[in-house]
Amino acid sequence: MGEMNGSWFPGGTTLTAADFFVLVGVVGLMFLVGWWGGRGLKNTNDFFLGGRRIPWWVAMLSFIATEISAMTIIGVPATTFRENWNYIQFFFGSAGARILIAFLFIPAFYQYNSTTIYEYLRQRFGARSQYTATGFFFVTRLLASGVRLMAASLAVSVLLGWHIVPTLMLFTVVSVVYIAYGGIESVVWTNVLQALTFLGVGLLTIAFLIHRIEGGLPAALHLASEAGKMQVFNWGPSPFEGGFLVKFFSDPNVLWIAVLNGFFGSTAAFGTDHEMMQKLLTVETRRDSQKTILLSIAGSLLTLLVFVCVGTLLFVFYKQNPGLALPTKLDKIYPHFAATVMPSFMRGAVLTAIVMASIDSPLASLTAVFVNDLYKPLVRAAESPEHYLKVSRWCVGVFALALGTIAYCFSFFDKMLWLAFKIGGVTYGSLLGVFLLGMMTKRKGDKACAVAMGAMAVLNAILLVLSENKVIPLGWSWLVIIGTLGTFALGWTLAPVLDGEGRSS
Repeated sequence: MGEMNGSWFPGGTTLTAADFFVLVGVVGLMFLVGWWGGRGLKNTNDFFLGGRRIPWWVAMLSFIATEISAMTIIGVPATTFRENWNYIQFFFGSAGARILIAFLFIPAFYQYNSTTIYEYLRQRFGARSQYTATGFFFVTRLLASGVRLMAASLAVSVLLGWHIVPTLMLFTVVSVVYIAYGGIESVVWTNVLQALTFLGVGLLTIAFLIHRIEGGLPAALHLASEAGKMQVFNWGPSPFEGGFLVKFFSDPNVLWIAVLNGFFGSTAAFGTDHEMMQKLLTVETRRDSQKTILLSIAGSLLTLLVFVCVGTLLFVFYKQNPGLALPTKLDKIYPHFAATVMPSFMRGAVLTAIVMASIDSPLASLTAVFVNDLYKPLVRAAESPEHYLKVSRWCVGVFALALGTIAYCFSFFDKMLWLAFKIGGVTYGSLLGVFLLGMMTKRKGDKACAVAMGAMAVLNAILLVLSENKVIPLGWSWLVIIGTLGTFALGWTLAPVLDGEGRSS
């Protein structure tokens, strides 16, 4: 951050009028689409679920756009620039997770007609489980989304030549205006435009890089392969090596660990985090929702591969051009390249993709969970639909301000992609464990579930601190697995003791 001290608008941008024309034009089109999609909004069912009238293909593109976010556009190229293609291993597990969610989670949520997924826990176990899960969602989503917003703002500040503070303020204002108007229906329709923009800009960047690399694609493939940048599989250490267990448990990129973590992490992120599941609940039927998440496998993989290739090609480009300056933080490598190398219009396209990936923040899901799971049952239980709609719109502004503040605090961290995963690792396991207990068993136990979730979250937080300080050899990827299995086992074991009964009627 030091390069921008002294002024919020120090200048230094390479953007031209053509770049801003692209940005304003596409964002303006997004607001137009959002206005069209959000018209006729009458109550919180419309605000939170779009009246369950969203076409499945729209929900699918919205799901993909939400999954991608600015972390994919910024973080994935930075990760593959520094490392290799090991990150793809996580997607193998993610694909399996989507299949599990389609046939286990979605039927349960539609059976209980849940507005939010934590409503399911109230009906299945009781209020304590619902409130505990809701609290975990807020902590995880605010912190992880703060990382995502910071990543996007950092990139945009590079392109605009601004300090990160006014950049965050800009995102905050735009998000409030956009989401408070039309709720989730505006979000999902504009996500369609966002998803297509992400893919188009990524492919445009690849084409430009191949054009600028001496020798074109064949040379790029040769240099990248020679440097080990296209290695997908990390088979891990040999069992006969010294310190095998330490290396095996501490490296999150080992194939089997990555796939396992991708499965558990994606099941938790997609199935127990309302930001993602909210998109899947906007369609009319269970079958449409299942179709939405299953077909997202192909769309998400395509988009991931595009930005993995961007990072690798950036490595080759800078290897061929060692005289070109690199950014002080490698997390900025893609926007830095766009700002310093790409021509007018293309810079605007990259800027537009990053901006659009950040505007769709989790404000709709945070508001839905707060109003439906906390405000209604605990504060004002019998108000008019108009009252709850008004409160929802005010909440969008409050959560936007909170996200902006959290994002600024994270602006001093590096390696943002892994940071977001580590935050989720503390609580995601607890959430996944209690949902699996509800869906895979007949065990009751409201107190037991709340205690199990809290105990495993505390344990995972301790394990994360110890592993980050090299006290124990444990990769962050194990946290979700440990939390899931621990919460499931504790909830099952403690239910007869704390709640007096073990099985539902």
